[in-house]
Amino acid sequence: MTDPTSGQAGSSAETGISDIADVSGEAGARALRLGKLEALRERGINPYPVRFDRDRTCASLSAEFGSLEAGAETNVSVRVAGRLMLLRRQGKIIFATLQDGTGRVQLFVSKAEVGDQLFEDFGAFDLGDWVGAEGHVMTTRTGELSVKVSRAELLAKALLPLPDKWHGLADVDTRFRRRYVDLVMNAEARKVFEIRFRAIAAIRRFFEERGYVEVETPVLQPVPGGAAARPFHTHHNALEMDLALRIAPELYLKRLVVAGYERVYEIGRVFRNEGLSTRHNPEFTMLEAYEAFVDYTEMMVLAEELITHAARETLVSTAVEVEGHTVDLGAPFRKVRLLDLVEERAGVAVHPSMSVEELRAICDRLGVPHEATWGAGKLVLEIYEKTTEPTIIEPTFVLDYPREVSPLARTHRDDDTLVERFELIIGGRELANAFSELNDPVDQRTRLETQANLKAAGDMEAHGVDEDYIRALEYGLPPCGGLGVGIDRLAMLLAGVHSIREVILFPHLRPEA
Repeated sequence: MTDPTSGQAGSSAETGISDIADVSGEAGARALRLGKLEALRERGINPYPVRFDRDRTCASLSAEFGSLEAGAETNVSVRVAGRLMLLRRQGKIIFATLQDGTGRVQLFVSKAEVGDQLFEDFGAFDLGDWVGAEGHVMTTRTGELSVKVSRAELLAKALLPLPDKWHGLADVDTRFRRRYVDLVMNAEARKVFEIRFRAIAAIRRFFEERGYVEVETPVLQPVPGGAAARPFHTHHNALEMDLALRIAPELYLKRLVVAGYERVYEIGRVFRNEGLSTRHNPEFTMLEAYEAFVDYTEMMVLAEELITHAARETLVSTAVEVEGHTVDLGAPFRKVRLLDLVEERAGVAVHPSMSVEELRAICDRLGVPHEATWGAGKLVLEIYEKTTEPTIIEPTFVLDYPREVSPLARTHRDDDTLVERFELIIGGRELANAFSELNDPVDQRTRLETQANLKAAGDMEAHGVDEDYIRALEYGLPPCGGLGVGIDRLAMLLAGVHSIREVILFPHLRPEA
C-alpha cells in the first residue's frame, strides 16, 4: 500500500460501488440504499437537510490554492459541497472525490481527525450521495489539492447508483432520457452544453452592442405563421378558442417593427409537429432578428459577423470540423444564386419560369420525388434540396429562392419569379434563413390566400391568412430585413456533434417500452 497521504490508491478496495456489485441490478442497489436511509433516520439524522453554507467551489479552491507545494498543509478552513464520485478506504484514511458544478476536489478523511463515528459514517456513503464537508486545505505528497475533513454531513442520499465510472450510460437513448445522469458522468456532454450556453450569451452581447432590443412574443398564437411547418394545436378553455404553439416568432416581431422598434430580436422556443431526425426536434430554439431600412444584403453581413463572433467568443478559434473538413468560420462566406448552384452541382439548368412538365421530367431524371400539386417553384426547390444542398460543406449564402415557396419575402427586384432570400448552408444543412421582408399588404394578402388554398387542399405546412398581421402591414411596415438562425444547429456546428439531441438538454424521444 502507498503512503496514506499520497492520495494514490493501493490494494484497498473502492467503496460506494459495492451495492451495485453485490446485488442484482438497479432495484437491488436501491433496496440497499433505502436500508441505509432508514438506519440514518432511526438515529435521528435527516438525510435531506434544508441547506448547507459552503464558502468555496471546487474551481475557486483550485484558483486560490492551486499553486500549493506538494505535502503542504494550511490553516485555512473551507466549506465545500458536491456529489461523491469516488470513495476509497485505506486503513484509517478515506480518500473521496467531490464534484460540484465547477469541477472536482479530493476529500482527505483521517480517523484520527474526525473520530470513529464520523469515519464510519463517511465510509458508509455511496457514490452519488451529496455531501458537505468542512476542513483545512492541504496537498498530498503527490501534490493533489485536498480538503482535510474535520466535519462532514450527508446533504442528499442518492437511492439509485451512478453508472459504471468507465462506461457511463452506454445506451444513447438512455443518455438522453437520463440527461441528469449523463451530465454527472460525461465530461464531453457537459462541454457541449458549455459551448451552447457561451454561444447564446455571446449572441446576446452581439445584438446588444448593435442597438437591438431583445423582446418576447407570444408562444400561443391564434394563427401560426412565419414558416412552412405543421403546428401543434391546443384549446384555451377560458377564451373558448383554438390556439397553436408558434412555429416561428416572425409575424409578431415584424408587428413590432411596424410599432417603431427599428431593431428587434428574440431567442426563444418554437414548435413544429414534424418527424425526429439528427437535425430535427419538435421543440427547438430559434433566433430571429429584424432591422428597419435594410434588405437581405445587410442581413448577409449581419449573419456572417454573428457566426464569426459566436465562434470566436465560444471557441477562441474560428476553425471547426465539418463532415471531415476543417472549415474557417472567420473567412468570407461564399455567395451564389440557388439556380447557379444547381447547375454547378447537379449539372442541370432550372428556373421557376419553366413549365411544370419540363421540371417534372428533370425530377424524374435526377430521381427527385415530386407531387402532382407542386408548382414550378416548389419543383425547383426540391431539385436543389435533394441534389445540391447536401453537397455544400463550406459556409455558403445560397441566394434568390423561388417566389412560390417564400410567401413572406419581397419579390426579387430583377426577377419576379424569385424573392430576395438567402439560406446559409454549412456542412450540408441550413443554419440561417433571411429575407428582404415583404411589406406590401396587398401582395402579402394575395400570397397568404394562395397558401390558405394549399392548406385547404391538404398541405399541413402551408400558412393561413393572419388578418391581424395584414392589418399591421396596412399601418405601414418600413423596408426591412429579417434573419433567422437555428441555435441548436449553431451549437452542433461549434461543438462538432452530429445529432441535434446532443445539444438539447432534454430532447423528445419515443416512450419507453
